[in-house]
Parts: sequence; C-alpha cells; structure tokens
Amino acid sequence: MYYVGVDLGATNVRAVVGDETATILGSDSRGTPRGPNGIAVTEAVLGVVRGACDAAGIDPTAAVAAGIGSIGPLDLAAGVVQGPANLPDTVERIPLVGPVSQLLETDEVHLHNDTIAGVIGERFHSERNPDDMVYLTISSGIGAGVAVDGNVLSGWDGNAGEVGHMTVDPHGFMTCGCGLDGHWEGYCSGNNIPKYARELHEEDPIETSLPIEDPDFSAVDVFEAAGEDTFADHVIEQVAHWNAMGVANVIHAYAPLVVTIGGAVALNNPDRVLDPIREKLADMVFINVPEVRLTELGDEVVVKGALASALTGGTGDRSRVESPPG
Repeated sequence: MYYVGVDLGATNVRAVVGDETATILGSDSRGTPRGPNGIAVTEAVLGVVRGACDAAGIDPTAAVAAGIGSIGPLDLAAGVVQGPANLPDTVERIPLVGPVSQLLETDEVHLHNDTIAGVIGERFHSERNPDDMVYLTISSGIGAGVAVDGNVLSGWDGNAGEVGHMTVDPHGFMTCGCGLDGHWEGYCSGNNIPKYARELHEEDPIETSLPIEDPDFSAVDVFEAAGEDTFADHVIEQVAHWNAMGVANVIHAYAPLVVTIGGAVALNNPDRVLDPIREKLADMVFINVPEVRLTELGDEVVVKGALASALTGGTGDRSRVESPPG
C-alpha cells in the first residue's frame, strides 16, 4: 500500500510517497507561493502530491492515506490553515484536507501543525527518542511539537506548541509576523532576524559590512558575516539570548528529557544556534536541563513525520506498523 506525506512550510512545500515500511518511493518540492491567495498555496500542495506520485510511479488514487504537516494556525474542523503569520495578508485561508482527500480519493487525511508532525517523525523514525521530548523548529517561524508521557500534544484545534508566540520581551521591541509585540519568533526566526538587525542598527548605527538597507538582506547575511563583523556578532549574541530564554520556557512548561532542534536557521548554523543555547541553559533552568541536539532527520523531519502519520492513522504510534524504521 502507498501513503503520502506533505510538508507545507512558509518557504517550501514538499510531498513524498512511501510504502508500508515508510520507505520513500518518490518525492517532489517547490517554493511556497506568496499569493495571490490561499488557493494558490493549495494548488502548490496538490502539485507536489501529483509530482511525488508520478516519481513513485503510481496514480494519486493508489494512496490509501495522507498526513500533512503545515504552518499554522490551523482550523482542524475545517481542515484549513487560517491566517498564517509568515505569508502575506492576502493569503487568508488555505484549504488542505478537502482538496487532498479529493485528489487521493480517500477520507484518511490527517492534518497537523508542522512541528507536531516533526515530533511524530522524531519518535517514529528513531528509537533513541524518549516519551518526553520536544521537537523545536527555528526556521521561517518558530514552533514546537511536544510529547509528554508518550502522548503527542495537539490541542482541540491542532495549535498546541505555538511557542514562537510566547512573549519573551515584555518591552515589545519587535513586532511578530502575527502582529503582536515581544514574541520569540519576532526576534529569532529566519524571517525576522534581518528586521531585528535593522532595528538594532537604527538604535546604534555602528559601522558594519552587512547590507542593512538592501531589500534582500537576510538572516544568511548575518550568519555569513559572523566572526568577521562586530555588528553581526552582536546580532547573533542577542538572538542567542532570546533563543535560550525561549527554550528555557519550553523546558519549564514540559520537562522534556530531549530537545531536538531543526529548521533552516538551526540546521545551517548549528554552532551559532545550538551551542549558545546549551551554554546558557544551566543559568536559566530551574529543573533538570535536557539534552539539546540537532535533529537527525534534517530538513525531512516534518515530511517524514507526516508520512508516519499517514501510516499510523494520525497517531505516529510505531506499534501500528509491522516493520517500522530504526
């Protein structure tokens, strides 16, 4: 039997087709459309599902189930993304469950927040991960998938784990993409690091090689200049402070034994993202400090978690699969 996994991110959308052992047989990906509306994003999702099925040599209707890991916030009852924080305001509503169900001709379509799919993927694909763990993504946005006593937390509406919208700065120096001030994501996500750098530079306009005024100025520029530009190092130090504070909050909330971290910002800059978090946690955490490590699944953690969800009826329970990986 064949199963489909989908990862809808703010930057890219990808899909895979796998068999009953979670072996990937075909995949496809493309950039996530920035508009003109949510339907354009839906069409991109359907396009990569068709592409993955074609790469696997099957008709979409041969798939018996699908899992979707998506940016939020979600409306699980309607099967849609409603008002995503990291896409333009014109992208108000992204239908997902209905269109994918129609394409595959199956009612077995399971929608999750992308980080919830991530923690499903971590637990399904690795026996190293304990029953109490957090998968944290630092990418276009910031979010967490949480497992407590072996139970993956979802929430009634699917939006548990939106930790990027925790307030870390009561002074509200930065405005998050959601429109509210002081959120962790407003300082440390890939989308917001360059905005934060601009605000810091406006406060203290020291000499820097960073292209602050360039419309294409990005987080990549900041990390590439690290070690050679005093201002870039200052930005990274500030980002490290907010990241450590955010992770400490997550640890106090859920008491995980392991925190695995993924997302493009972390995966591309592990020494400058994970190391400072590890160094700072002992002085910030009141309870046991967990192991903090980079995800072993790389940038496939969400799509592999979505595939695991499809195989297990949305639960991620390895016992429901005859020959789980690992």
